[in-house]
Amino acid sequence: QVQLVESGGGLVQAGGSLRLSCAASGSIFSIYAMGWYRQSPGKQRELVATITNGGRTNYADSVKGRFTVSRDNAKNTVYLQMNSLKPEDTAVYYCNVKVWGKPFDYWGQGTQVTVSS
Repeated sequence: QVQLVESGGGLVQAGGSLRLSCAASGSIFSIYAMGWYRQSPGKQRELVATITNGGRTNYADSVKGRFTVSRDNAKNTVYLQMNSLKPEDTAVYYCNVKVWGKPFDYWGQGTQVTVSS
């Protein structure tokens, strides 16, 4: 199986920065994409940012220009650099891995990001 271990969440002031990390381990053969989703109370889980194995990125409109997703293929790790954080960024952030040939995704345990105003 595939295990995703997330880290980097915390409490920050509006305008501050955080960097999330997600390390994948286990039986990984063909990853299509890695990325981040988030969910806050009363809202649906939404895409934040993803990056394919080839380096193509996709961002939610709400985070464009503020967040940057990157990956270290040698370490099977994906990162999310979050700058200019806003209170509306407060959510549980979940690491996500998509694998070619699999009808489901792998998910991390989630890490809480809280941005105070």
